[in-house]
Amino acid sequence: MLLDGQMLFPIYRKGKTPRRPQKTPSSNQKDPVGVYCRVRPLGPEDEECCIEVISDTTIQLHTPEGFKTNRNGEYKETQYSFKKVFGVSVSQMELFEDVAKPLVDDLIHGKNGLLFTYGVTGSGKTFTMTGSPGQGGLLPQSLSMVFNSISSYQAKKYVFKTDDKNGMEIQNEVDALLERQRRENNTPAPKTTSSRQKVDPEIADMVRAEDAYKAEDVDEDSSYSIFVSYIEIYNNYIYDLLEENQEDTIRPKPPQSKILREDQNHNMYVAGCMEVEVKSAEEAFQVFWRGQKKRKVANTRLNRESSRSHSVFIVKLAQAPLDADGDNILQDKSQVIVSQLCLVDLAGSERTGRTGAEGTRIREAGNINQSLLNLRTCIEILRENQMCGTNKMVPYRDSKITHLFKNYFDGEGKVKMVVCVNPKAEDYDETLLVMRFAEMTQEVEVARPVDRPIYGFTPGRRNRNQVFKEELSCKLEERGGPIDMDLPSVMNSLVHSLPPLPSSELTDPHDDITLPRLIEALQNRHRIRQVMIEEFSKAANMMKSMLQELDTNVISKDNFIYEQNGKLSEKDKIIQNNKAEVERLEKITKKQEHKIDILQKTTKIYEDDKRSLQQELDTRDHRLQREVSEKRRMEQRMHGVVSDTQHKWEKECERRVNAMQLQMQNKLWVKDEKLKQLKAIVTESKTPGRPDPPPRQVQHRPQRPSREERTPARRPVSPTPIPTQTPVRPLHRRSRSAGGEKWVDHKPTSSMDLGTVLQPVIPNAIHVSAPSEKALSKCDRYVLTHQEVASDGEIQTKLIKGEVIKTRSGGQAVQFTDIETLRQQLTTVPGRKRKSSEGAPANSVQNDGAWTDVETRCSVGMEMRAGSNMGPGIQHHGITKRRKP
Repeated sequence: MLLDGQMLFPIYRKGKTPRRPQKTPSSNQKDPVGVYCRVRPLGPEDEECCIEVISDTTIQLHTPEGFKTNRNGEYKETQYSFKKVFGVSVSQMELFEDVAKPLVDDLIHGKNGLLFTYGVTGSGKTFTMTGSPGQGGLLPQSLSMVFNSISSYQAKKYVFKTDDKNGMEIQNEVDALLERQRRENNTPAPKTTSSRQKVDPEIADMVRAEDAYKAEDVDEDSSYSIFVSYIEIYNNYIYDLLEENQEDTIRPKPPQSKILREDQNHNMYVAGCMEVEVKSAEEAFQVFWRGQKKRKVANTRLNRESSRSHSVFIVKLAQAPLDADGDNILQDKSQVIVSQLCLVDLAGSERTGRTGAEGTRIREAGNINQSLLNLRTCIEILRENQMCGTNKMVPYRDSKITHLFKNYFDGEGKVKMVVCVNPKAEDYDETLLVMRFAEMTQEVEVARPVDRPIYGFTPGRRNRNQVFKEELSCKLEERGGPIDMDLPSVMNSLVHSLPPLPSSELTDPHDDITLPRLIEALQNRHRIRQVMIEEFSKAANMMKSMLQELDTNVISKDNFIYEQNGKLSEKDKIIQNNKAEVERLEKITKKQEHKIDILQKTTKIYEDDKRSLQQELDTRDHRLQREVSEKRRMEQRMHGVVSDTQHKWEKECERRVNAMQLQMQNKLWVKDEKLKQLKAIVTESKTPGRPDPPPRQVQHRPQRPSREERTPARRPVSPTPIPTQTPVRPLHRRSRSAGGEKWVDHKPTSSMDLGTVLQPVIPNAIHVSAPSEKALSKCDRYVLTHQEVASDGEIQTKLIKGEVIKTRSGGQAVQFTDIETLRQQLTTVPGRKRKSSEGAPANSVQNDGAWTDVETRCSVGMEMRAGSNMGPGIQHHGITKRRKP
């Protein structure tokens, strides 16, 4: 062979490691999670929009009418930033170019990737991932790009074979051919070939090979195979959507759930999941659509085909280098590189009150919301660990979706998320939560996998062997030899091109003609052969020297490139460190700007509050000043009123004092007159044989004033003296209520003489000076006699009556029921009137001046007053009785 395939030298190849390359080592450099936002167009029945696209990286949320506002009473508008925002007019191709195309490039170069859609129910996640006829989503376009990039370098079917432990094995072409034949014999042949099978109209035009992108820098010295698998996570259980179940109409078997396991490189995988090897984008999408029909969907109030589970479509790419000849795959399992791209369509979060879910739908919604909540919790703890330097445990195992992809967040590949939002006003609350989760996810950083230099064969050997064959064919064509033949056939043709041998039939052993002629022909052929060998050796040496020179140049250039790559990697590290520092500073700047905005808003709020409080304080100061001035005016006014009132009352008091003095003088004069008249009467009663006074002349006296007009005469404090010329017998009376009843007559010791007047006589009474229990137990009535001097100077007697009742404890108690008052009153005595000097003529003043009509009443009367309801007063022996209670 002209190619020196045994020459080895170090090269730098992306994504290739000598041992289990799917466990890609992580570097100290980290990349944030790429978060994109896609806005769904409003429906024809929707009127109000709550989302506005401000720029390619920013959207703004408007609070709809009727929702809660912030504390200032104004509608709160919030802006959120993303890596890129896709409006309603962005096509599926533009979305794929910015989001999924870099992940497909990494997949072909041996790196892992994770892409998932997130949002509320009905926000367009499934359309973004799958698409519609004529508008393929991220998944079909990714398949188209993968097969468009490696179509010329695919290995034959079953050369790569998956094992049961998330690994990959290599078979030679003979074993692969035998397995292919065995499977084709066991599988019923379709009516038409796979390329001519009728395409499902639901997925027509979703995969377009002519519009597909093509990855750059694809390794031509490797062979590739694509394996796809499709699973769903329903109610936190994993099911294989590609698993072929035996159809039994009588007793259908439910699908069996799968479990998660960890391989020897600590990568998570679904044990027992079916992985299908596909050779075209159409075949891969047909496999996907077959599993898509088995996915759990339901009709809800918000979405006609609402996903009830999380779906995960895994594209696994296996690649292995060619051998030194560039014809066959190298049979070394350690050189196999396996990378995968996971396309995840998360079920939308929903509120059962809005979707109208019942029964099973409520359980599905609860499991969906719980898994999304656990995803949010894992993101929060990752963010806290990275920003605060803590080492909290991330709860990946709480949910199957987070447990399956925990390696990606630990640095096993790039992670991207497409946030789908619906701008209608009814989804404002859910959209606000989605935006907060997306904003938090952008702050999580994932370690970037590094590229390692490995030792491999000479690069470009596939093309070099092809060029050698083409050049050899050209040389043979120039010499008239066969074209497109292998080396033994070419050598045989060269041998047949020598001069033919003469006839060598010997008839006589002494034939001297045939043998020399044969010897001459053989010598001629040998000479020609030697010349051809020399030419061939010269050409081979020349070609070898040329190839060695080329290899030397290539090695020197590769070494130079390797050195430059080393320097470039150092520069890249410096640049990445600078970028990381710049990003860190930008984050700090953003945080500080956010804090400044918050402080400015807070300052503005405080300033507004200060202005309002200052205005209120000024208003209260003005009001207080007005009140103080009003108070002063009121004090001055009240001071004048008080002084006027004081002067007025001083005059009134002086007038009343004068009137009272005059009244008292009149009363004293009247009393003096009464005393004089009584003295005169007493004197006249003691003088015997006094002649009668002359008859009074009837004269017209002036009219006396009324009771209200005349001033009442005040009696002296001392009692009126009783005439002593004839002894007066004390008047005793019997109480009218004493008949048939036994009384206790209580007469306490007093300063007055109880034997004078106004003493009642009660027969069959027990007379005591102090009541006792013994006396009360023998009687049923009680009377208390009490004498005193009244306020007008007269003597009065009070009779306080009561009933004796027995108490519960065996004693006696007195209940008072009546009070009688006995008073004495002077009556008029005829024939002893003194003439008044008022209105009399001047000549009769000395005769009649000492007599009046009032003082002629000298008889003694007694008045008893009572206020009870026992009837009017009774006249008895000059005594007036009245009762009062």
